[in-house]
Amino acid sequence: MSDNRPDFNPQTVHRYFSATCFNQTWDFIDNPSRSAEDDLAMLHTAMTSLWHWTQREDVTPKNLSIGYWQVSRVYALLGQVDNARRYAEVCLKYSDGIEPEFVGFAYEALARAEMVAGDKAKMNEYLTKARECAGKVDDPEDREILEKDLATLN
Repeated sequence: MSDNRPDFNPQTVHRYFSATCFNQTWDFIDNPSRSAEDDLAMLHTAMTSLWHWTQREDVTPKNLSIGYWQVSRVYALLGQVDNARRYAEVCLKYSDGIEPEFVGFAYEALARAEMVAGDKAKMNEYLTKARECAGKVDDPEDREILEKDLATLN
């Protein structure tokens, strides 16, 4: 009978790819002149990062909130409203009960999806909730990061 265990530590691999792919996704997000191939790679790295987070033994709701938020952001950038909403809603689910900045970012993701959809009323509703959360963030640096992100929505 053969032993199917890998000759590496899967948790080490999950830790590596969850973080590395997350950071690679940000490189794509920050690139204003992405090609169509870059857009696909951005989606692939975001999804890969999230999947590896879901496989980690040390995963927390905060990690999943961030991962789902990033995937929602990517789908918003790609103009895929339904997917952006879907992942933002899951982000909000994982944000429940953790620090207010993560709830704020979940509402930011929902607002961004509605911005892409062209629904200003819903976007403003989510923006109001996100700003309320920002007001509850104790750390000035964390609050500023959220507020800067919210300022990109119009």
